[in-house]
Amino acid sequence: MCQLLGMNCNVPTDIVFSFTGFAMRGGRTDTHHDGWGIAFFEGAGVRHFVDHQAAVESPVAELIKRYPIKSKNVIAHIRKATQGHVALENCHPFVRELWGRYWVFAHNGDLKEFAPTLNGPYRPVGSTDSEKAFCFLLQELRNRFGDTPPALSLLRAALKELVAAVAVHGTFNLMLSDGSALFVHCSTKLHYVVRQHPFVTASLSDEDVSVDFSQVTTPEDRVAIIVTEPLTTNEKWTAFAPGEFNVFVDGMSIQER
Repeated sequence: MCQLLGMNCNVPTDIVFSFTGFAMRGGRTDTHHDGWGIAFFEGAGVRHFVDHQAAVESPVAELIKRYPIKSKNVIAHIRKATQGHVALENCHPFVRELWGRYWVFAHNGDLKEFAPTLNGPYRPVGSTDSEKAFCFLLQELRNRFGDTPPALSLLRAALKELVAAVAVHGTFNLMLSDGSALFVHCSTKLHYVVRQHPFVTASLSDEDVSVDFSQVTTPEDRVAIIVTEPLTTNEKWTAFAPGEFNVFVDGMSIQER
């Protein structure tokens, strides 16, 4: 199946270190070679890059590894196709507008017999179950709350219920963000680590690269990294429980506040 990578921070941070290891799984250290993508929130805007080439062969992926775009919320995806052919329109993450702001979504898994009625403005462009699920979630949020965005607590509760309804159709590991929070659901496998003071030197498991985060951060910085499989060999990663729905704000799980 596909692999997911997300970052949520309390200050704009670059994802070069984590993405460098993650991209190696797109055709070198793993077999996810059916495309990839990444989206960065910057203010009200989103920088969105997708490519149907394998991440290890993509010139766009090389650009991301060398260009330290800073963001508080990032979602990346490397694809191993289960539904939908290998094409640009089927590459995650997907982007749509709701309540006057962008939403970004990526999914790892396979949904069977999932055929929701989509009768609003959200329709798939490609042929994946993932994009269909994204359109369904946004449609139902608009149906529930109209044109007024709800408080985070109400949004979290609604998404948890909607995600559970989709997850009965199969594996539904996902990441979703509107730029203010990162919503995460685990069906089978996800892990996270929170990097904060005192920072340590971390070493990638997929590439011979290490970074001493104490040299590139301030004591106030806090960064949560969420990924399918742990990216480093010397950090303590926490596994999500199957069925867990979590929300990260300012580099911290709100369940731990």
